[in-house]
Amino acid sequence: MIGSRKCINLEDHRRRARRYLPAPLFHYIEGGADDEHTLVKNTAAYRRYDFEPNYLRDMRTIDTATTLFGRPIEMPLLLAPTGMTRLFHPGGELAAARAAEAAGVGYSLSTMATTSLEDIAGAVSGLKVFQLYLLTDDGLNRETIDRCKAAGYHALCLTVDTVVPGSRERDARTGMTVPPKLSLRSLVDFSLRPRWCLDYLLGEKFDLPNCRGRASGSGNLSSLAVLFASIMDRNITWERAETLIRHWGGPFAIKGILSVEDALRAADIGATAIVVSNHGGRQLDGAPATIDRVADIADAVGDRLEIIADGGIRRGSQIVKALAMGASACMVGRPYLYGLACGGQQGVTQVLDALRRETERTMGLIGCAEVAQIGRKHLRAADALPAFLRQPLSDS
Repeated sequence: MIGSRKCINLEDHRRRARRYLPAPLFHYIEGGADDEHTLVKNTAAYRRYDFEPNYLRDMRTIDTATTLFGRPIEMPLLLAPTGMTRLFHPGGELAAARAAEAAGVGYSLSTMATTSLEDIAGAVSGLKVFQLYLLTDDGLNRETIDRCKAAGYHALCLTVDTVVPGSRERDARTGMTVPPKLSLRSLVDFSLRPRWCLDYLLGEKFDLPNCRGRASGSGNLSSLAVLFASIMDRNITWERAETLIRHWGGPFAIKGILSVEDALRAADIGATAIVVSNHGGRQLDGAPATIDRVADIADAVGDRLEIIADGGIRRGSQIVKALAMGASACMVGRPYLYGLACGGQQGVTQVLDALRRETERTMGLIGCAEVAQIGRKHLRAADALPAFLRQPLSDS
């Protein structure tokens, strides 16, 4: 692993990843759309909510276990689908999936992964979710779903907030390309990270095996990525989503939901879960922070859907806040990529260990021995006035 100092929290992993990754790759993980207002809000919004603890409870055993998609997990957490993960470490998706299994949390594989869905399914037995991008060719969509069925995936997740690509201005400034290419602009950045360069040059050739066959047999990642962008469907409708749900026939999540209206519609067409998400602030700049939408959506859908909160989580205490709002579980992306970049599977394990410790500690400190005990009564607005100031003042 990079450096010798122990990483205490996720920010430590972030700093360590920055020392390992060339600048274009680090900022590819870090960046958001346009002015990055939504990116910043995703984490900052958690500060609007304080805890209101209840004490004098038996905290000798604190249990973070729950269920998601009908499967038991040891902590209410799912690793988000991240494309082209092997750019950040040779271990790529396999390292992340194995760390997730060891920690007892779920793992989501992206359509744009650099590891095949069959290889992931063969390597881990824990909760596995495949994230599907809808393409213009429904035959290819059904083919991918059938591969997931054959491989034994437990749930499918359709991403719906990428019909138009977000504007990642930070990538344009750093000269980020896929695969990375040396240029006058990036030469210094890459030369300052010799370990990453060596890992990249000695590693396997990059490929998108879950898209193989869609570029006339080409194995070149650049042409595959260009082709994939060109065949991403802009006609993602509720009717098409309902057809996919029926074809899959199992637990099905829709990712990218931010409105009560869309959450209710998802339940109506047969989805079993939604991911309340703004794509990590990488699509629509000006979208609300996800934590601010969870409560309203949870109140509207009741027990019709499982709700997964995605975006801005950097502490276990934030996982607890999302659960108190009504989420069934949370999803993290950037945090585990930081750990992966600087430590492979061990780095992801350390990130998950930190989140577990913080989640357990927070639960104990607010008086919740089990996940099911976490609720709205444990939250208050950070700027809320004392009760006596909220009442009309008397003349006496």
